[in-house]
Amino acid sequence: MSHHILVIGGHGKVAQILTPLLLSRSWNVTSMIRTSEQAPAIEKLGQGQPGKLSVLVSSVSDVKSEGDAKKIIDQVKPDWVVWSAGAGGKGGAEATYAIDRDAAIAFTKASIHTQSVKKFLTVSYLASRRGRPSWWTDEDWEAAQKVNNEVLPTYYKAKLAADEVLTVLAKERYDDEEKKSIPSSERFSAISLRPGTLTDGEAGGVQVGKLGVGGKTSRATTAHAIVAALETEGARGWIDVLDGNDDAKQAIQKLTADGVDAADEEDVDLMRENVAKL
Repeated sequence: MSHHILVIGGHGKVAQILTPLLLSRSWNVTSMIRTSEQAPAIEKLGQGQPGKLSVLVSSVSDVKSEGDAKKIIDQVKPDWVVWSAGAGGKGGAEATYAIDRDAAIAFTKASIHTQSVKKFLTVSYLASRRGRPSWWTDEDWEAAQKVNNEVLPTYYKAKLAADEVLTVLAKERYDDEEKKSIPSSERFSAISLRPGTLTDGEAGGVQVGKLGVGGKTSRATTAHAIVAALETEGARGWIDVLDGNDDAKQAIQKLTADGVDAADEEDVDLMRENVAKL
Protein backbone atom coordinates (compact mmCIF):
# COMPACT_ATOMS: atom_id res chain seq x y z
CA MET A 1 0.00 0.00 0.00
CA SER A 2 1.30 3.42 -0.94
CA HIS A 3 1.61 6.11 1.70
CA HIS A 4 2.17 9.84 1.69
CA ILE A 5 4.65 10.89 4.33
CA LEU A 6 5.35 14.42 5.52
CA VAL A 7 8.99 14.61 6.63
CA ILE A 8 9.48 17.70 8.79
CA GLY A 9 13.09 18.86 8.92
CA GLY A 10 13.77 17.42 5.49
CA HIS A 11 17.21 19.00 5.09
CA GLY A 12 18.57 17.42 8.26
CA LYS A 13 21.18 14.67 8.06
CA VAL A 14 18.87 11.86 9.19
CA ALA A 15 16.04 13.06 6.96
CA GLN A 16 18.25 13.18 3.87
CA ILE A 17 19.19 9.55 4.43
CA LEU A 18 15.60 8.64 5.26
CA THR A 19 13.91 10.26 2.26
CA PRO A 20 15.27 7.97 -0.49
CA LEU A 21 14.59 4.94 1.71
CA LEU A 22 10.93 5.95 1.90
CA LEU A 23 10.75 6.71 -1.82
CA SER A 24 12.34 3.36 -2.70
CA ARG A 25 9.27 1.65 -1.22
CA SER A 26 7.03 3.52 -3.66
CA TRP A 27 5.85 5.76 -0.86
CA ASN A 28 5.36 9.44 -1.66
CA VAL A 29 7.20 12.03 0.42
CA THR A 30 6.71 15.72 1.03
CA SER A 31 9.95 17.07 2.46
CA MET A 32 9.44 20.23 4.50
CA ILE A 33 12.52 22.45 4.45
CA ARG A 34 13.38 25.87 5.78
CA THR A 35 14.61 27.76 2.69
CA SER A 36 14.44 27.51 -1.09
CA GLU A 37 18.24 27.33 -1.17
CA GLN A 38 17.95 23.85 0.37
CA ALA A 39 15.61 22.61 -2.36
CA PRO A 40 18.17 21.41 -4.96
CA ALA A 41 19.83 19.07 -2.46
CA ILE A 42 16.46 17.57 -1.55
CA GLU A 43 15.22 17.26 -5.12
CA LYS A 44 18.25 15.11 -5.98
CA LEU A 45 17.09 12.57 -3.42
CA GLY A 46 14.05 11.77 -5.54
CA GLN A 47 15.87 11.04 -8.78
CA GLY A 48 15.23 7.54 -10.12
CA GLN A 49 12.93 6.62 -7.24
CA PRO A 50 9.51 4.98 -7.69
CA GLY A 51 7.91 7.21 -5.07
CA LYS A 52 7.03 10.83 -5.78
CA LEU A 53 8.98 13.54 -3.95
CA SER A 54 7.54 16.99 -3.30
CA VAL A 55 9.35 19.86 -1.58
CA LEU A 56 7.58 22.26 0.74
CA VAL A 57 9.46 25.41 1.74
CA SER A 58 8.05 26.36 5.14
CA SER A 59 10.16 27.07 8.22
CA VAL A 60 9.21 25.18 11.38
CA SER A 61 10.24 28.26 13.36
CA ASP A 62 7.14 29.98 11.95
CA VAL A 63 4.86 27.32 13.43
CA LYS A 64 3.64 28.79 16.71
CA SER A 65 0.45 26.83 17.33
CA GLU A 66 -1.49 23.69 16.55
CA GLY A 67 -3.49 25.77 14.08
CA ASP A 68 -0.34 26.72 12.17
CA ALA A 69 0.68 23.08 11.95
CA LYS A 70 -2.84 22.01 10.95
CA LYS A 71 -2.75 24.34 7.96
CA ILE A 72 0.37 22.57 6.69
CA ILE A 73 -1.07 19.11 7.31
CA ASP A 74 -4.30 20.08 5.53
CA GLN A 75 -2.26 21.36 2.61
CA VAL A 76 0.00 18.30 2.31
CA LYS A 77 -2.62 15.67 3.26
CA PRO A 78 -0.18 13.03 4.55
CA ASP A 79 -1.30 9.81 6.19
CA TRP A 80 2.01 9.51 8.07
CA VAL A 81 4.11 12.28 9.63
CA VAL A 82 7.79 12.09 10.64
CA TRP A 83 9.30 14.79 12.85
CA SER A 84 13.04 15.00 12.27
CA ALA A 85 13.54 18.73 12.80
CA GLY A 86 15.58 20.50 15.44
CA ALA A 87 17.32 23.75 16.21
CA GLY A 88 20.62 21.87 16.35
CA GLY A 89 21.96 24.13 19.06
CA LYS A 90 21.72 27.21 16.85
CA GLY A 91 19.98 30.33 18.10
CA GLY A 92 20.32 29.57 21.79
CA ALA A 93 17.63 28.47 24.22
CA GLU A 94 14.94 30.54 22.53
CA ALA A 95 15.34 28.67 19.23
CA THR A 96 15.51 25.29 20.96
CA TYR A 97 12.24 25.89 22.78
CA ALA A 98 10.61 27.36 19.67
CA ILE A 99 11.48 24.39 17.44
CA ASP A 100 12.23 21.31 19.57
CA ARG A 101 9.36 22.00 21.97
CA ASP A 102 6.74 24.40 20.61
CA ALA A 103 6.74 23.51 16.90
CA ALA A 104 7.18 19.81 17.67
CA ILE A 105 4.20 19.89 20.03
CA ALA A 106 2.15 21.85 17.50
CA PHE A 107 2.71 19.21 14.82
CA THR A 108 2.16 16.41 17.33
CA LYS A 109 -1.21 17.80 18.38
CA ALA A 110 -2.27 18.63 14.82
CA SER A 111 -1.35 15.14 13.61
CA ILE A 112 -3.13 13.36 16.45
CA HIS A 113 -6.24 15.51 15.97
CA THR A 114 -6.34 14.86 12.20
CA GLN A 115 -8.13 11.57 11.62
CA SER A 116 -6.54 10.97 8.22
CA VAL A 117 -3.07 10.89 9.84
CA LYS A 118 -2.55 7.32 10.99
CA LYS A 119 1.08 7.39 12.17
CA PHE A 120 3.30 9.99 13.78
CA LEU A 121 6.97 9.28 14.45
CA THR A 122 9.28 11.67 16.24
CA VAL A 123 13.04 11.33 16.49
CA SER A 124 13.92 11.91 20.13
CA TYR A 125 16.90 10.59 22.10
CA LEU A 126 17.46 7.74 24.50
CA ALA A 127 17.82 9.74 27.73
CA SER A 128 14.62 11.77 27.23
CA ARG A 129 12.75 10.64 30.34
CA ARG A 130 12.12 11.88 33.89
CA GLY A 131 12.55 8.81 36.02
CA ARG A 132 15.26 6.21 36.40
CA PRO A 133 14.03 2.95 34.87
CA SER A 134 14.91 -0.32 36.56
CA TRP A 135 17.04 -1.45 33.61
CA TRP A 136 19.46 1.49 33.97
CA THR A 137 22.65 1.03 35.96
CA ASP A 138 24.07 3.68 38.29
CA GLU A 139 26.41 4.65 35.46
CA ASP A 140 23.48 5.03 33.04
CA TRP A 141 21.62 7.29 35.47
CA GLU A 142 24.69 9.42 36.15
CA ALA A 143 25.39 9.80 32.44
CA ALA A 144 21.78 10.77 31.72
CA GLN A 145 21.75 13.28 34.57
CA LYS A 146 24.94 14.89 33.31
CA VAL A 147 23.65 15.22 29.74
CA ASN A 148 20.16 16.33 30.70
CA ASN A 149 21.04 18.75 33.49
CA GLU A 150 24.52 20.00 32.64
CA VAL A 151 25.34 19.51 28.95
CA LEU A 152 21.98 19.93 27.16
CA PRO A 153 19.43 21.10 29.76
CA THR A 154 17.32 23.18 27.36
CA TYR A 155 17.26 20.45 24.72
CA TYR A 156 16.29 17.91 27.37
CA LYS A 157 13.36 19.98 28.63
CA ALA A 158 12.18 20.64 25.08
CA LYS A 159 12.37 17.04 23.87
CA LEU A 160 10.85 15.64 27.04
CA ALA A 161 7.88 17.99 26.77
CA ALA A 162 7.27 16.92 23.17
CA ASP A 163 7.64 13.23 24.04
CA GLU A 164 5.14 13.53 26.88
CA VAL A 165 2.57 15.32 24.73
CA LEU A 166 2.89 12.58 22.11
CA THR A 167 2.56 9.82 24.69
CA VAL A 168 -0.47 11.27 26.49
CA LEU A 169 -2.49 12.49 23.51
CA ALA A 170 -1.73 9.44 21.36
CA LYS A 171 -3.06 7.17 24.10
CA GLU A 172 -6.23 9.25 24.27
CA ARG A 173 -6.80 8.83 20.53
CA TYR A 174 -5.90 5.13 20.60
CA ASP A 175 -8.28 4.46 23.50
CA ASP A 176 -11.05 6.39 21.76
CA GLU A 177 -10.57 4.38 18.58
CA GLU A 178 -10.59 1.18 20.59
CA LYS A 179 -13.94 2.15 22.16
CA LYS A 180 -15.28 2.72 18.65
CA SER A 181 -14.22 -0.86 17.75
CA ILE A 182 -11.79 0.34 15.11
CA PRO A 183 -9.54 -2.64 14.24
CA SER A 184 -6.16 -2.47 15.95
CA SER A 185 -4.39 -2.43 12.57
CA GLU A 186 -6.21 0.80 11.71
CA ARG A 187 -5.71 2.62 15.01
CA PHE A 188 -3.36 5.56 15.38
CA SER A 189 0.30 4.71 16.00
CA ALA A 190 2.63 7.14 17.78
CA ILE A 191 6.33 6.35 17.97
CA SER A 192 9.16 8.10 19.78
CA LEU A 193 12.29 6.65 18.18
CA ARG A 194 15.17 7.19 20.57
CA PRO A 195 18.72 6.79 19.26
CA GLY A 196 21.87 7.19 21.32
CA THR A 197 24.67 9.60 20.48
CA LEU A 198 24.38 10.20 16.73
CA THR A 199 27.36 9.48 14.49
CA ASP A 200 28.03 9.64 10.76
CA GLY A 201 28.88 5.95 10.57
CA GLU A 202 27.43 3.61 7.96
CA ALA A 203 24.11 1.86 8.35
CA GLY A 204 24.32 -1.39 10.23
CA GLY A 205 22.48 -3.62 12.63
CA VAL A 206 20.64 -2.47 15.72
CA GLN A 207 19.87 -3.35 19.27
CA VAL A 208 16.43 -2.28 20.47
CA GLY A 209 14.45 -2.63 23.66
CA LYS A 210 15.04 -1.23 27.10
CA LEU A 211 18.59 0.02 26.71
CA GLY A 212 21.17 1.78 28.83
CA VAL A 213 22.63 5.22 28.15
CA GLY A 214 26.02 5.85 26.56
CA GLY A 215 25.78 3.92 23.31
CA LYS A 216 25.95 5.32 19.80
CA THR A 217 23.62 5.16 16.83
CA SER A 218 24.64 6.15 13.33
CA ARG A 219 22.32 8.52 11.52
CA ALA A 220 22.05 5.98 8.71
CA THR A 221 21.01 3.25 11.14
CA THR A 222 18.52 5.68 12.68
CA ALA A 223 16.98 6.26 9.25
CA HIS A 224 16.67 2.52 8.62
CA ALA A 225 15.12 2.08 12.06
CA ILE A 226 12.54 4.77 11.25
CA VAL A 227 11.54 2.87 8.12
CA ALA A 228 11.37 -0.39 10.05
CA ALA A 229 9.16 1.20 12.71
CA LEU A 230 6.84 2.68 10.11
CA GLU A 231 6.61 -0.65 8.28
CA THR A 232 5.79 -2.63 11.41
CA GLU A 233 2.07 -2.94 12.03
CA GLY A 234 1.23 -2.09 15.61
CA ALA A 235 4.57 -0.47 16.43
CA ARG A 236 4.02 2.30 18.96
CA GLY A 237 5.47 3.84 22.09
CA TRP A 238 9.10 4.59 22.89
CA ILE A 239 11.64 2.60 20.91
CA ASP A 240 15.26 2.87 22.10
CA VAL A 241 17.74 2.01 19.35
CA LEU A 242 21.52 1.68 19.33
CA ASP A 243 24.03 0.29 16.87
CA GLY A 244 24.07 -3.48 17.18
CA ASN A 245 23.94 -6.76 15.31
CA ASP A 246 20.24 -7.35 14.69
CA ASP A 247 18.32 -6.58 11.51
CA ALA A 248 16.30 -3.42 12.14
CA LYS A 249 13.01 -4.66 10.70
CA GLN A 250 13.16 -8.05 12.40
CA ALA A 251 14.19 -6.49 15.72
CA ILE A 252 11.38 -3.94 15.75
CA GLN A 253 8.84 -6.54 14.66
CA LYS A 254 9.87 -8.75 17.58
CA LEU A 255 9.87 -5.78 19.96
CA THR A 256 6.32 -4.96 18.88
CA ALA A 257 5.14 -8.55 19.13
CA ASP A 258 6.59 -8.76 22.65
CA GLY A 259 4.86 -5.52 23.68
CA VAL A 260 8.08 -3.84 24.80
CA ASP A 261 7.79 -0.09 25.38
CA ALA A 262 10.66 1.94 26.83
CA ALA A 263 8.06 4.34 28.28
CA ASP A 264 7.33 1.71 30.91
CA GLU A 265 7.97 2.94 34.46
CA GLU A 266 7.48 6.59 33.55
CA ASP A 267 4.83 8.32 35.69
CA VAL A 268 1.84 8.62 33.33
CA ASP A 269 -0.19 10.69 35.79
CA LEU A 270 2.66 13.18 36.06
CA MET A 271 2.88 13.23 32.27
CA ARG A 272 -0.78 14.18 32.06
CA GLU A 273 -0.31 16.95 34.60
CA ASN A 274 2.67 18.33 32.67
CA VAL A 275 0.82 18.18 29.35
CA ALA A 276 -2.17 19.97 30.87
CA LYS A 277 0.09 22.88 31.84
CA LEU A 278 1.42 23.43 28.32
